[in-house]
Amino acid sequence: MIAVFDSSAAAASRLRAGLGCALLGALLAAAFGCRGSGRGSGEIITIDGSSTVYPISEAVAEEFQLRHRARVTIGVSGTGGGFKKFCAGETTIIGASRPIRASEAAACARSGVDYVELPVAYDGIAVVVHPDNDWVDQLSVAELRRMWQPEAQGRIKRWNQVRADWPDADLHLFGPGVDSGTYDYFTQAVVGKEHSSRGDFTSSENDNVLVQGVASDRLALGFFGYAYYAEHRDTLRLVAIYEGDGEAVRPSPETIASGRYRPLSRPVFVYVAAAALERAEVAAFMDFYVNEGGPLVGEVGYIPLPPSSYALVRDRLAARTTGSVFADGERVGVSVAELLGGGP
Repeated sequence: MIAVFDSSAAAASRLRAGLGCALLGALLAAAFGCRGSGRGSGEIITIDGSSTVYPISEAVAEEFQLRHRARVTIGVSGTGGGFKKFCAGETTIIGASRPIRASEAAACARSGVDYVELPVAYDGIAVVVHPDNDWVDQLSVAELRRMWQPEAQGRIKRWNQVRADWPDADLHLFGPGVDSGTYDYFTQAVVGKEHSSRGDFTSSENDNVLVQGVASDRLALGFFGYAYYAEHRDTLRLVAIYEGDGEAVRPSPETIASGRYRPLSRPVFVYVAAAALERAEVAAFMDFYVNEGGPLVGEVGYIPLPPSSYALVRDRLAARTTGSVFADGERVGVSVAELLGGGP
């Protein structure tokens, strides 16, 4: 599940959507593993973690390697799996679709791994159905909770159990695996407790598997990062979400960036080991990520931070500020400017 990119990595982007991360890694390893010279033969920078952040890091790695003699490997173990490797010192950088947990921070501390936490983009969690689903246009957070809470397992199995005027037909649920930061964020925002949900749903750490599952099943409902919906918008239909008596809102670059798409908008992150920043190639890569990554974020379907927020992120990297701003703070519905002390 590791993709290796050199200056030919643009071809990998064209393969990504159709092949998925795991197959992509196998193909690229076979293609590039035997090379002993050329631009990709420099120092290796290792990344692992979130499938949500993967396309951003992939795009940054491609552009970086056009200009620098370094090789970037990107694994997709999910946010939870990525933190296990990162805190064990096995990788240099992790992409994370949620903040580091206290237990993960403690694991890093035990291993002597200090880290710099860097928000790099905004993302929304898209709730989607099959295009032929003609009964669901919008869902309340309470209805999502009714579907996904642990108590729903074995009980809420048909659409008309969610809303009485919906079909008396099977409800098929798709979502990220339990190592996914998207799963963690969704369960906290919807159910009210991170990592708390029913277990009888189709899960995968590969978002493309979830896309294909919903796109091929008229009775399905699933959730994953907005960028994966945007890449497959012709085969999926978005559901608008609302809280209480509030406005029903569909995710879009505008509603995610403005915070109107609540509570399923969030920043996504990269964490880099502080000791690794002493290596010139890692420092150069991270400088490139926070200085040049903004336009690339938009190209792969994510929402760039405001320029003022990127300035705060650059300051955090330049100062080598370690630790997490989430040590005692709220994880749902906060902006990067609020997190990093730049105002609302």
